[in-house]
Parts: sequence; structure tokens; C-alpha cells
Amino acid sequence: MDIYNVEAAQILANEALLLPIGEAAPIYEKLLATFPTAVKYWKQYVEAYIAANDEETAKQIFSRCLLTCPHINLWRCYINFIKRVNSKRGSEGLEETKKAFDFMLNYVGNDVASGPVWMEYIAFLKSMPVVTPQDESRRMTTIRKVYQKAILVPTSHVEQLWKDYDNFENSVSRTLAKGLLSEYQPKFNSARAVYRERKKYIDDIDWSMLAIPSTGSYKEEQQCMAWKRLLTFEKGNPQRIDAAAANRRITFTYEQCLMYLYHHPDVWYDYATWHAKNGSTDSAIKIFQRAVKALPGSEVLKYAFAELEESIGAIQPAKTIYESLVAENASMTSLAHIQFIRFLRRTEGIEAARKYFLEARKLPSCTYHVYVAYATMSFCLDKDAKVAQNVFEAGLKKFMQEPGYVLEYADFLCRLNDDRNVRALFERALSLLPPEESIEVWKRFAQFEQIYGDLSSMLKVEQRRKEALSRTSEDALSSLENTLYDVVSRYNYMDLWPCSSKELDYLSRQEWLAKNMSKKNDKSVMLTSVVGPTLDKGNVGVAANAKLLHQSARVVRPETSRMVIYDPRQIKGPVIAATSSGYTKEVDDIFKMLSPPIMSFITNLPAIEGPSPDIDIVLGVLLQSTLPAGHDVGKPSGPVPGAATTDLSGPRNQNGSVHRPPRDGQPTKRKAIERQEEEDAAAAAQNRAMPRDIFRLRQIQRSRGVAPAQSGSAAMSSGSMFSGEQSANSSS
Repeated sequence: MDIYNVEAAQILANEALLLPIGEAAPIYEKLLATFPTAVKYWKQYVEAYIAANDEETAKQIFSRCLLTCPHINLWRCYINFIKRVNSKRGSEGLEETKKAFDFMLNYVGNDVASGPVWMEYIAFLKSMPVVTPQDESRRMTTIRKVYQKAILVPTSHVEQLWKDYDNFENSVSRTLAKGLLSEYQPKFNSARAVYRERKKYIDDIDWSMLAIPSTGSYKEEQQCMAWKRLLTFEKGNPQRIDAAAANRRITFTYEQCLMYLYHHPDVWYDYATWHAKNGSTDSAIKIFQRAVKALPGSEVLKYAFAELEESIGAIQPAKTIYESLVAENASMTSLAHIQFIRFLRRTEGIEAARKYFLEARKLPSCTYHVYVAYATMSFCLDKDAKVAQNVFEAGLKKFMQEPGYVLEYADFLCRLNDDRNVRALFERALSLLPPEESIEVWKRFAQFEQIYGDLSSMLKVEQRRKEALSRTSEDALSSLENTLYDVVSRYNYMDLWPCSSKELDYLSRQEWLAKNMSKKNDKSVMLTSVVGPTLDKGNVGVAANAKLLHQSARVVRPETSRMVIYDPRQIKGPVIAATSSGYTKEVDDIFKMLSPPIMSFITNLPAIEGPSPDIDIVLGVLLQSTLPAGHDVGKPSGPVPGAATTDLSGPRNQNGSVHRPPRDGQPTKRKAIERQEEEDAAAAAQNRAMPRDIFRLRQIQRSRGVAPAQSGSAAMSSGSMFSGEQSANSSS
């Protein structure tokens, strides 16, 4: 069951509205235990008790939620409750209400929507009764201070507050008002400008979102980025106010952010480290305490908290955090043991670390990582290779079956230049490890011989590796063969290779093909293997391609044996009866309804099978074709000619226009000869490839009578008018 199901939570909240508060209270408590920063549920909960006139319980609920939910709607509910409670208490009640307003504005006065609250507070102050002139003077001074604070906050009502302040000062003293207004005018202008910028960031935030653990959804990521943009904006202090006021505004923004990103550890960490960087380590510690309480399963937050405590010299609190990590994280205790050993070495010395290691190694949850970490610490810090080797040997009795431990021990011995024990370690490990788990050990053994051994030992280990790993392959013979790829693997060093990237890619593909051809010697395997994964130099090493190309059984993969490379010549479409014109009956009926110019254009298009043609080629054919004068659309035309070069529109002039005979009869023989010569010249010019020279291109365009704007795409396509084939100029 997903306890963070937002839809289910809303259904429960709606049901609670219909129940008496005695029956609804357990529902609200359950909801708020899951969503402790859900303002709408807190407000709904407390309003139910206010409606039942249970003021004491309402006060208790307000004390639980106000400081962790700095939302203006919840705080306005609180101030309305205080005004209601104190409405019949006279001057004492008014004073309590005034304190409640000050308390409220101290926490949420920087909210962009707090303008109405400032105005309500000022109206409340103006309505307070006065008895003596001194009381009147104190009230006016208080109202002035509230106005001056309100106009510095970039809220949606800042302009209205400025107008009210202007009227207030002028009603008191025009002489005094002139100086005060001129002093606060620039501050008001700055607040108004900042509000306009601030609103751009605030508009991107969803204020109705509930705080749930990260799901990685697009909306969630957008909200995270929106809050971080707003925080960055506030940290830049765009209003150029004093540091204390700017820090209060940033703190308020962080608190608002945590109402919606409550389960995001990075926000808690940023909040705490921001306090620490500003010199308020006590505030940072409080934030970390809240973060650990909010996210008890976040191990990284506890490490960050312990790091802060240690950095300020609070060793005992930091030790308490590490001890809680060891006790609580049963599945991650190896890491907790290692970090606790390092902490003890830093704070209490190597002896305390050794003592704890001796205790930790006896625990059943202790893994080989603890041995490696302590041995490395002893070797690097105490410079005691003997102790480190003894630790490795002790761990080897328990973790000989762990390839990772064997490799770490081998690295340690290599640093000691103890090549004899390295070879002995590899031989012992490889005699016990199953072949499928010894791949990395064989790889490291081969690399070791390349550095410390001679040619014969290097080739001998390589051959043994092939023989051992061939047991895991179906084709043992092909895996035992020596290939040029093996030579490349032996003679590369770091990022230096004895061949080019192209050659390396070719060799890796050939080796993979050779290993798979004997498994399935059919066309589908060949086709898929050609387009299989290729290896670059950064990922290729000794026997690396076998590891990289291994497909995990846990991943559901497509059935590659049924895949083929797309080739339109191999695909036979459905059998459709064609008419005498070469087209289907349906297409032939459509052609009969088209005009001859449209049919001329269609028949000039190239016949393309498979995917859609390149749009540039189609446009090139269109722009190079000169359509004849049209006839009435809708009149049936003759059968569609089969050849694409048939002229359907009659003879054309050189400029592309249709030649029309004289009205009194057929043209003369001389004109017919001239027209034929012009047509031959035009056809020869159109069949030639388009030149690259722009000046020459424009000359040809003028000779053909084609406008420059019309021929732009034709020059780009450089295609033949009738065949549609792209020329070499276009392809280059």
C-alpha cells in the first residue's frame, strides 16, 4: 500500500469533512503523520475544532504547525482565531491581538502574498482606541513604522501600501511628509521592481502540491528547479537590503520550500550548509536535527551532520551519530564500520581504531571491505606493511571466494614489489574461484605478467586464461584461437593503442562476429551482429569486449533472431491488380479527375520505394518543372502514360511557356523548326548538372526565364527535371 497516494489522501480528507470532529480527528492525525507539511489538512483540521468551539485544542494544533508551515492562508486562519478569542477581552484582548499580528508578520511578513495582512494590521492599529494625546502619538508612530516596513516588502499590494502611506503622512504633517516620502520613495521603487522579478519565479511554483518522496516525475523535477531558481534569486539580494533582513528572507524561502520538498535530502543539506557558511552553526545543527528526524532513512544526511559536528570540535555528538549509524543501518553496516574506524583514527588515534576493528571483524555482517579499509589505513598512515599484510592474510581465510578482495590484496602486494607473493595469490585464488567469477582476476593476472613477467610467462598466462574461460563458452575452439585483437590488448598502455580507432572498432566487431557465428549461422544473426555494439578505446582492455557485450539475464531484451536490416528490395508488398496504364484502378480513377498539368507534374516525379523521399529533391523537381497551361479541373482525361518522359502538355518555348498555334491555322514549317531547336536546347540545358558558380547559375536562370526567388530551391537540389535523381553537386 502506498501511504503517499495523493488521490487517496484527498478522499480521506473529504470524508473527514462530513464527520464529527471526534470521529474525524484520527483521520486527520493519520494524514498529517504522512504529510506533516500539508497546509490544507492542517487548516481543515484546526477549523473543525474552531467550529466546535474547542479553543484549547485549536491552540495546540496551531502550536504544532505554524512554525513548520509558513503559509499565509494558515497564518491568516490563526490571526482570525486570535481576534475571535480576544474580541470580548477589552484592552487586554487588543494587546494580545497586536502581539499576535507582530508574531505573524515576523514569520510570514516576507511572503509575496502578505500584502493584505499588512493592510489588515494597519487597519487594526488605526481602530485601537486612545485616551490621551500621548497614546495618540504612540499609535501614529507605530502605524508609521509598520507602513515603512510594509513598503519594503516586495508584495502584490506594495503599490497600494505606498499610496496609503502617502495619504497617511500627508494627513499627519505635510512638512514632515515631504522629507519622509522622499527618503522612502527609492526604497519603494526597489521593492516594486523586485516584486515584478520575484513574481516570475513564484508563478512557476505549484502551491497545492503535497510533499511526497521523490518519484523522478517531470512535474516534480520542474518544481525542484523552480524552487532552486527562487532560492538563487533571493540569495542574490536583488533589493540590496541589509544582511540581516536578507538572511531572514532567505530563511523564509527555505522554510516554504521544505513544505513541498520535505523528502528531498539535498534541500535540507543546502539549507544547513547555507547557515553554516553564514556563521550560524547553531542554526545549521538545528536544521540537520530536523532533517534527520524528517528523513530517518537518509544515511548521507547523518554523515553530513556528523561531519559538521566534527568540524566545529563537537566530537562526542559526532561519535553518537556514528554509533547510531552502526546500530540502525543493518544492511549498510560495513560502510558504517569503515567510516567509524576512520572517525576514531582522526579523533582518538590509531589504537582506538584498531580496537574497534577487532570487534567489528567478529560480527556476522562484516564484509571484506572492512579488512581492506583497515589494512590500507595501517599501511598508509602507520607505514606498517607487516600489520597490513597480516590483516589481508587474515581476511583471505574468510574471503578467498571474493574476487574483489583478491584484487585489492594483489594491488597491495604490487605496491610492495612482492611479485612472488602476487603470483602465489593469483594461483591460489584461481584454483578456487569458479570460471564465471574469475574473469577479472584473470584479466589482472595477465596485466601483472605484462609488467613484471617475460614474454613466455605473459603468453602462458594468456593461454591459460583462454582455456579457463572457454569452459563458460559454448564454442571452446573459437575462444582458444589467437587473434590480432589479443595482440592489441597486450600491447596497449593507458590511452595509447597500437592501432587507430577505426582499426580497433573493426577488430572488436570481427572478434564478436567470430564468437557468435558458430552459435547461430543464419542471416538474422549476421545482420544484427553487424549493427551490434562497438567498443571505443576508453572501454577496451584485456577480455573487455566479452564483458561489455554480455547481456544480463535480468533485462528483458527483444528477440534479435527475428530482426533484419530494412531493405525495400527484400520487402514484397501486397499484390494489387494493376490496369493497363500501370496503376491500380483506384489510382487511375483519381488521375482521370485531374488536369493534364497536374498529371504532368506527377509523372515527372521519381518512383521511390520504401521511406518517404527527401523533401529537397521533391521541391527541386517541382521548381525545375514548367507546368503547362491548365484545363478545367474535373474533366476526364486520357489514360495516364506509362513513361515519365512523355510530354503531356504539348511543345514548350525556351522560357517554359506553352507554345500556342496561330488562330488562323497550323504554324508554318519554319516556325516549327525553330520551336524544335529551342526545345532541344532547353532540354539539354535542364539535363545538365547545376553549376556551383552563382554568376553562371543566374545566367542560366535568365536564359530559361526563371525568377531568382523561384529557382533558389532548384539550385539547392540540383536534380534532373524528369528523373528526379540528385546530382553530384547536391550530394556534396
